[in-house]
Amino acid sequence: MANYDLIATSAMGLEAIVAKEVRSLGFDCQVENGRITFNGDERAIAKSNLWLRTADRIRLKVGEFKATSFDELFEKTKALPWEKFLPENAEFPVSGKSVKSKLFSVSDCQAIVKKAIVDRLKHHYKKNGWFEENGPLFKIEVALHKDIALITIDTSGSGLHKRGYRVGQGEAPLKETLAAALVLLTNWTPDRPLVDPFCGSGTIPIEAALIGQNIAPGFNREFVSESWNWIDQKIWDEARVEVEDLANYDQPLDITGTDIDHRLVNIAKENAFEAGLGDLITFKQMRVQDFTTQKEYGVLVGNPPYGERLGEKAAVQKMYREMGQAFADLDTWSIYMLTSEEEFETYYGKKATKKRKLFNGFIRTDYYQYWGKRPLREK
Repeated sequence: MANYDLIATSAMGLEAIVAKEVRSLGFDCQVENGRITFNGDERAIAKSNLWLRTADRIRLKVGEFKATSFDELFEKTKALPWEKFLPENAEFPVSGKSVKSKLFSVSDCQAIVKKAIVDRLKHHYKKNGWFEENGPLFKIEVALHKDIALITIDTSGSGLHKRGYRVGQGEAPLKETLAAALVLLTNWTPDRPLVDPFCGSGTIPIEAALIGQNIAPGFNREFVSESWNWIDQKIWDEARVEVEDLANYDQPLDITGTDIDHRLVNIAKENAFEAGLGDLITFKQMRVQDFTTQKEYGVLVGNPPYGERLGEKAAVQKMYREMGQAFADLDTWSIYMLTSEEEFETYYGKKATKKRKLFNGFIRTDYYQYWGKRPLREK
């Protein structure tokens, strides 16, 4: 098997979590802004796509070089071994982006990269006419940053946040990758209760259940690289058998999602059943102010409304106050809330044990963490 340079792309602020996941799969990795690079064979492509919960997608690096002129971009792209990856009938659209680079016209860069690949393939396949492009899909990206061109092929297809279970959603759904990260950043273990009091369409409880039973997030979907002729179907079959073998379906879970909107609660139930987790998660309509529990050492994790719209702010701040009052006596519970409200601690009525800067889409947020008492160790 060949060895490839692979890149797990990541949302800002999640790089360390993605890197931890990559290492847990058995790969050494390097962490940069927005990307985690590692080496692996065809099995690594299958494994990372199936298992990484917090990465955006897995890219295969074809080449990286300095390019300050279109001629340089053309010649260095053409010098790359495209025939190793693209069959004669490959469909290979080229997308691009450019930041702080002399070659700032993205459309021109895309056209030049496309032409260079065509020239290389024409020579290799001894072909003069057009390529049909009616075969497997290879989505190529040229990304220029400070005059360095990075050329990659996307191995995922749809972004990895598209798990395949979302049949419905609310107005501002939390990305599945971020929801998984929010759970992984808590001190929750599957033997403890977990509650999301702002569950919306159920993303956090569903991701927690997948984590709790060690179910691979990609178990329910397909990936574009499954159609590539140089990755043996047997590799994907074996990777999926491993996913089944490692899942712990017998792990009991105590996971609850509540929301003030009954329509969203119904959507959350549908999504959970689509994920095969409908019997494991309890969903109910409830205001956060009304939350009470006799259970101990649980975890509350949520993405409450931020009050971004004009006129909503006062109502949201009032709700934060009432939430702080409702949670005040839960001294054995750990509480984790993601919000863009910079004065959240003031309204909530308590300073966080720790906070972490994260981005929810393009919104800069803080993840406020309140650690509860640790369970007493049994003698």
